[in-house]
Amino acid sequence: MISRGCEQCAEGGKLVLFVYGYCDERDCFYCPLGETRKNVTDVYANERLVESDEDVLIEARRMDALGSSITGGEPQEALERTCHYLSLLKDEFGAEHHTHLYTGITGGRENMRALANAGLDEIRFHPPLEQWGDLHGTEWEDILYIAREEGLTPAFEIPGIRPETEFLDFLDEGAAEFCNINEFEMSHGNFRRMQEQGFELKEGHMSAVDNDREAILEVMGDHPKVYFCTSVFKDAAQHRRRLKRMARSVRRGFDEITDDGTLVYGKTHADPAVFETLGVPEEFYTVKQNHVEVAWWLLEEMIEDGDLEDGEIVEQYPTYDGQVVERTPLV
Repeated sequence: MISRGCEQCAEGGKLVLFVYGYCDERDCFYCPLGETRKNVTDVYANERLVESDEDVLIEARRMDALGSSITGGEPQEALERTCHYLSLLKDEFGAEHHTHLYTGITGGRENMRALANAGLDEIRFHPPLEQWGDLHGTEWEDILYIAREEGLTPAFEIPGIRPETEFLDFLDEGAAEFCNINEFEMSHGNFRRMQEQGFELKEGHMSAVDNDREAILEVMGDHPKVYFCTSVFKDAAQHRRRLKRMARSVRRGFDEITDDGTLVYGKTHADPAVFETLGVPEEFYTVKQNHVEVAWWLLEEMIEDGDLEDGEIVEQYPTYDGQVVERTPLV
């Protein structure tokens, strides 16, 4: 059984709040952050650069968020900021807005108490790779119990680099509530460093690393409190479902939502008066500064009938940045 935070993530219902791009503890060779996020103080709510508290709330409403995941960098290195946003989200959306946080440091009791008081529900620890197998009797064991005492749900979230039974021990001992293993991945942010460590992409995959995934599953996969999150699931399910939630929220009456969660509409630079002359209902188009956006099927029909000379079908993400996926000319 997966955690509540993971259930919401699987539904595409988690706002991703990036609060701080620095991580003073270490520079992991597998850190996936790209240039726009690594070693910056900017805050992002999903793809939106946050310039005010309202930006965070707008983005959460935009996707009808069930909860939020707090990430970085290292959120505990910007504790006051992290707590501010936790409180903001809880105050706006209530106790049912589930929150979880990723961290690569222990932080101590004061941090756990501050996070809990601000509204954090789950905290997911990622100990340094070099300490795996030697965590008992260290601050990493202590913080699991401290977090629980302060009202948080403590867990591990680790990359699938190698099997490590000590994480199972913590689960059996009741120190950690669950352990998420993310399939080991390469990204634009870590590709060069990963190759220097001898890792390569798995054949036929866009991000999964060619390592011994089966060995990890054989050792750890059968434990009832271990969840292995594949790169395919994250790309094909989590991300797509988040896009669909956004698309349903922001779509106009004439936008079509695809199976991938993108929006499709028509675009033309024709005189808007043409639409009025032809008696096109206002719900089928909208006039922009230098073009008109319209139901794609209606635009196609108008061009075929000779009412318009040209246009294009646009497919784009429903995200704040509105990245265009494809343009198909119509003539």
